[in-house]
Amino acid sequence: MTRTVNPPAGQSALPDLIVADLDGTVLHDAEVFEDRDITQRSIDAINRAHEAGCRFAIATARPVSTGLRFAELLPVDAVIYLNGALIDFDPAASDFDMLTSGELPEDGHLVKIGFPASRACEVCLDLLERMPDLKLGIVMDDVRYTNFDVSVYWKTQTFRYTDFHDVPDGVADKITIFPAPDQWDALRPLIPDDFEVSISEGVMWMLMNPKANKEYAMRVLCERMGVPLVRTVAFGDDLIDIAMMRASGRGVAVANANPQVLAIADEVCPSNNEDGVAQWIEARLG
Repeated sequence: MTRTVNPPAGQSALPDLIVADLDGTVLHDAEVFEDRDITQRSIDAINRAHEAGCRFAIATARPVSTGLRFAELLPVDAVIYLNGALIDFDPAASDFDMLTSGELPEDGHLVKIGFPASRACEVCLDLLERMPDLKLGIVMDDVRYTNFDVSVYWKTQTFRYTDFHDVPDGVADKITIFPAPDQWDALRPLIPDDFEVSISEGVMWMLMNPKANKEYAMRVLCERMGVPLVRTVAFGDDLIDIAMMRASGRGVAVANANPQVLAIADEVCPSNNEDGVAQWIEARLG
């Protein structure tokens, strides 16, 4: 692992594709989730890279409701929402209503990788039978069907209370669980084998289709764009970014990243609050 902003000799050129996480990576921190934001410096640097021929994609755990505005601020060639449960290969052709309708356009520029809502309800009901105090919910088409008030974590996200018998049919994106610290050990063996577990910011468990992850989404994106993986750079900070960073040509961690992310990174740039991604790009633009 190299801690650097200035590129090593022979590595001054930009990659063909940059894939970047948002929270903790590109966005500055804030006291509440809704106030996390991107600086003009980052916007300008990414725009300059794009003008120089480097394509850019966002890979975030955020749903459309909180991720779209950042996609609209940046020159994005693709957006990976919900850690890969929803992939938009042509953001210019999409709007909020299309992205959250649950319907897929015929041209195939939107891809959903989820599981039936009925299966999600089965899993939630089974977990609650074994752990009645568990806080959990189903995310589908940008609505959270939960057994608790999600405003504890997000002030602006739409949610509906449910007992998991009244969730509409459709393709669910993920199951989210907020276990108390003393519930973690009991919860792990209860996760069904047909789901992959990711943990975001050490708080939220996400149960997803095993193919709904940033690494798989990046690979599909590279295939569609005709970009070799070796010509990509992936930026991240959290455990859910590790597989994507390892699969990319170069995995760059921000200095504030989880220690496990720092340990696997090919390179470390300054922190998110220092506009580390922008600094990395600026050093290669000159």
